[in-house]
Amino acid sequence: MTELVGEFVGIHVADGVGTLLLSRPPRNALTRQAYREIAAAAEKLSGRDDVTAVILSGGHEVFCAGDDLPERRSLSAAEAPTAAEAAATAVAAVAAIAKPTVAAVTGYALGAGLTLALAADRRISGDNARFGATEIGDGLPASPAATARLTRAVGESVAKDLVFTGRFVDAREALAVGLVDELSAPDHVYDAAVRWARGFAGTSPAALAAAKAAFA
Repeated sequence: MTELVGEFVGIHVADGVGTLLLSRPPRNALTRQAYREIAAAAEKLSGRDDVTAVILSGGHEVFCAGDDLPERRSLSAAEAPTAAEAAATAVAAVAAIAKPTVAAVTGYALGAGLTLALAADRRISGDNARFGATEIGDGLPASPAATARLTRAVGESVAKDLVFTGRFVDAREALAVGLVDELSAPDHVYDAAVRWARGFAGTSPAALAAAKAAFA
């Protein structure tokens, strides 16, 4: 059974595996409210003793196609810093989950959606998924924190290419450059993430938390 954290985010727990589920169809575009709900869900899952590992999922169709552009473009000068803080807090909360995390990427992970996926420890992608640091195509700057996270994953040269061009990357290139760690048939992405997450069953939660903290 899925526990709703808010209007757009839910939590599901089964057999030691927790899922943070984005549910804002059709694109799972991220609003200030969605970011706040992601942060709350991440904190809940991090603190649950019955959860050994966590999956980030956008459902079967689309992981996350980035920020809700109409909302972002409507922000006043006074609202923009608060919105940016909500986004940064959500990504940081996912990264801080004290358990192994995996993003199950279906469809698209673009802009802020790619940054969210990169906050997980591992990424499993459908072999038809597409990725991109697409902010520049929308006339928006990528945040320094998002660019730094991308650089850690793929290196500076590839990160600059992706950020400067905003081009889409297919799943095979994403695997080659380090955006994802494993490819799966599109219908089996979540199942592959569950198999990985269940591999930690029986492992000491304290030991896992300490091992993850060593990479901070």
